[in-house]
Amino acid sequence: MATKNRLIKKYPNRRLYDTQTSAYITLGDVKALVIRGEDFTVVDAKTEEDLTRSVLLQIILEEESAGSPLFSAQMLAQMIRFYGNAMQGMMGAYLEQTMEAFQEIQSKMQDPAAALQGVAPAPSPELWSKFMSAQTPMIQSMMSSYIEQNKNLFVQMQEQMQQGTQSMMRNFPFPFEPPKSGK
Repeated sequence: MATKNRLIKKYPNRRLYDTQTSAYITLGDVKALVIRGEDFTVVDAKTEEDLTRSVLLQIILEEESAGSPLFSAQMLAQMIRFYGNAMQGMMGAYLEQTMEAFQEIQSKMQDPAAALQGVAPAPSPELWSKFMSAQTPMIQSMMSSYIEQNKNLFVQMQEQMQQGTQSMMRNFPFPFEPPKSGK
């Protein structure tokens, strides 16, 4: 039986109300929903505006501030540079696909690891950590290879778009001459 999307209402006092359990919940409870893979939507209790992304970003901010950040300052700066850029939409899709591919790799590695350890398909975080620390060089090599391939594809795609734009723009007369370098 499929469960419908869980509705969480956010009130002006910043409290979150889970309509499924008829109880107030915390950001930690919302994080637990995410980890369990439960579908939910957070809406403003008064305007019914969708606040799901805002709440998820708030959870990420708390996690990043908790001491063991996932994102470096350099990576965050690079992400910010894409806002307002012509490539913004493509970058979002690229990051989403990369995360899905990473999760798929993790899932494929997790199943054999569980079988080797003789445990259920979802090993404990401690067991997973032990397995990952033993596999780190192989995983780093595999991920480096994957990232390099994606980088090359992304650069090729960007070059093709630039060439297409340049060839299209050549057909339009412009009333001014571009400035010459060296003046």
